[in-house]
Amino acid sequence: MFRGAGWNVIKVIWGSDWDSLIQSDRDGLLVRRMGEISDGQYQKYFVESGAYFRQNFFGTDPRLLKMVEHLSDEQLARMRLGGHDPIKVHAAYKAAVEHKGSPTIVLAKTIKGYGLGEAGEGKNITHQQKKLNDDELSMFRSRFGIPIPDDELHGAPFYRPSDDSAEIKYMQERRKQLGGYMPERKVRATPLASVPQTHFEEFYKGTEGREVSTTMVFVRLLAKLLRDPEIGKLIVPIIPDEARTFGMEALFRQVGIYSSVGQLYEPVDMDTLLYYKSMCSFIAAGTAYSNHGINTIPFFIYYSMFGFQRIGDLIWAAADMRTRGFLLGGTAGRTTLAGEGLQHQDGHSHVLALSVPNCLAYDPAFAYEIAVIIQDGIKRMYVDGESIFYYMTVTNEPLPMPGMPDGPEVRDGILKGLYRFKPAKNRDAKLCAQLFGSGTIMFEVLKAQQILEEKYGVCADVWSVTSYKELYRDANDSERWNLLHPGHAPRVPFISKTLKGVPGPFVAASDYMKVLPESIARWVPGRLVSLGTDGFGRSENRAALRDFFEVDAKHIVLATLSALARENQIKVEIVQQAVKDLGINPEKPNPAIS
Repeated sequence: MFRGAGWNVIKVIWGSDWDSLIQSDRDGLLVRRMGEISDGQYQKYFVESGAYFRQNFFGTDPRLLKMVEHLSDEQLARMRLGGHDPIKVHAAYKAAVEHKGSPTIVLAKTIKGYGLGEAGEGKNITHQQKKLNDDELSMFRSRFGIPIPDDELHGAPFYRPSDDSAEIKYMQERRKQLGGYMPERKVRATPLASVPQTHFEEFYKGTEGREVSTTMVFVRLLAKLLRDPEIGKLIVPIIPDEARTFGMEALFRQVGIYSSVGQLYEPVDMDTLLYYKSMCSFIAAGTAYSNHGINTIPFFIYYSMFGFQRIGDLIWAAADMRTRGFLLGGTAGRTTLAGEGLQHQDGHSHVLALSVPNCLAYDPAFAYEIAVIIQDGIKRMYVDGESIFYYMTVTNEPLPMPGMPDGPEVRDGILKGLYRFKPAKNRDAKLCAQLFGSGTIMFEVLKAQQILEEKYGVCADVWSVTSYKELYRDANDSERWNLLHPGHAPRVPFISKTLKGVPGPFVAASDYMKVLPESIARWVPGRLVSLGTDGFGRSENRAALRDFFEVDAKHIVLATLSALARENQIKVEIVQQAVKDLGINPEKPNPAIS
């Protein structure tokens, strides 16, 4: 795998004890025998006697037995692997340091519990071995030549060489060369200046009825940032495939396409692409602020299904390395990508994002929300220097983008996860409800608001939930502070303050699993009904998918009426009639398990 990726590979398999045997193996018998043994059998050799090793390994051929007739059973039992031979390990690292032109990996073969002997060497119980008895300590001490007298062994003392010993001098020199005794991340890049507001103003105005997808909004904003004379040279667009699906072909000419080995073929569309140019990977670009002193800003866009589900380990590694940048989950949501079935339809990436501590996850519905989030993200990561990164989902469904509502609470709410987007028209209605929408399902919520008001006399406010994770994080942070500060005035979560005094039941609909809205239910001042896309994806058009997963406008209306009936605000007969009027099949299979 590493060689295929162009790395220099150094294998350290056999120790010096094997050198003379390998050199005398003119017919290749020994090497062939080495290749025949499985890892499990090698482990067996290390827990058995030298006699067993001789008979089982070498005893398959008289010529092999002849090769080791000069070695005693005890000597055979002590034959070291390369990873436990300081001479071999030193030689491997020396070769790695001196190699030029490609990265090097050293693959060293070792045995678990090396040096523990009967206490655990080569045994599956090694990881549970917590203590050694006096005899085992004595054997360990003698095997590695540790100068601790017998009368002190029982206490298992630490051994520290003298300050003028070769070992201590070597370690002191290495620590000085590394810059100190405590591991530290040094930020070499200087903070950026704030990005001009003019880059974002276009998106605050909306599209005046023109239909665009949030993916195209992002592409438009990215293109504007790339043209900026200051920040443009720092932006790293990363598109693993499907660039044309995302509408990003214009960037081929503007910034090129990255290949670690350069252009090795003549593409069928070369007359369109014109040329290729390198782009670095997300983690490399996202840690360049520390490793290279350059504030590169990666924007990594991909099918959202192929993110947290398929490369979750790498996302966790990026978080652990304090990577900065933006992950963009394209064609996101379980119902936005028509006809693709379960392979591409993502209904759980935002649920998985809850597990990554320094990842801020957003599911915006509108162009201005995307602009606010990206502007704030650049500020927090590259102006203020926070070690965070962003995950934002964008969709491919063309929809009219509204202008940004007035009021300072809107921008604050976008970033904190919740704001009132569209109040009900009839504020004097007796029946009230609150509707939560996010991403592409926001437009189903807006349709439901209209149906509820016109057909059922329910005044329903529509709230945009841009980030369930931020709401969840803030609420948990408030509760933790209250737990640790008894006697102080309790902190109130943002969601509880924002919804204080708001009447009626709460219905949340998203293109993700129901557990996402349910994660904030305890801080909502009323009953929360969650509609989501639990289950496998299906190959259908958007309307059919949303009907199947019960997240379209009619199911949002039904959930609202049902919640009002449970609160005894309307009769159940109204809900029963609504099922018929809305054309809902109450006997349809449960999408979560069908």
